[in-house]
Amino acid sequence: MAKNILKILALFIVGMIGGIFAEEIFWPYFVERPLFYKYRLEKAPIYVTEKKEIKIQENTALKDAISQVEKTVVFIRSKTKTGKILEGSGFILTSDGLIITLAELIPEGSKISLFVEREIFSPQVLKRDLNKNLALLKIEKKNLSTAGFFNFEKLKLGERVFLIGISFENGNIKNFVDEGIVKSFDENKIETNIQGSKEFLGTPLFDIEGRALGINYLSKEGKLISIPITHIRSFASI
Repeated sequence: MAKNILKILALFIVGMIGGIFAEEIFWPYFVERPLFYKYRLEKAPIYVTEKKEIKIQENTALKDAISQVEKTVVFIRSKTKTGKILEGSGFILTSDGLIITLAELIPEGSKISLFVEREIFSPQVLKRDLNKNLALLKIEKKNLSTAGFFNFEKLKLGERVFLIGISFENGNIKNFVDEGIVKSFDENKIETNIQGSKEFLGTPLFDIEGRALGINYLSKEGKLISIPITHIRSFASI
């Protein structure tokens, strides 16, 4: 009886030692061999189901750019000799009061009112050219908000752009915005996919970083066209 117990105990010890040897030495040695390595069987596979919560944040680039340049836009109202009222926008070129707009918005001899940051000015017309459809105005005010100028040589098709204008409705001045992309351009004009509207006359066109690209007018066909910033800077000598 005692011999049987000793045999069982001996078998148990041998089996335990053999199991330890196989698990810790023998099996790891083989699974690291080229034939077995790709299976990596030294450990049982563990399957993990990962749950991710993804929060999509709105692209704020456009809103940031609008906030950056909205104070550079001005509202223009002119009254012609015949009593006709013309309204549109313009934008500030320099902090000391140089403002660009369309010549068609300020006919010769008209009375001009300029709304800048909720103040009303009677600007001086420094320069006006109907062929270029540009007019340079000056007001006596310092430290005005300005925008940077886009490098026209870097303009590409598909460039994301936006315009800002100011309208006057029911005694209230309000800003409006429209956005699109550049669909064609040359040295004399920029065309976007923004639909033309009379209220867009004189509105500045900006890139997504808030740099001035041009000033908008309507073609005879009603298309929105931008006069490039290169023409504006040359006209204003800045």
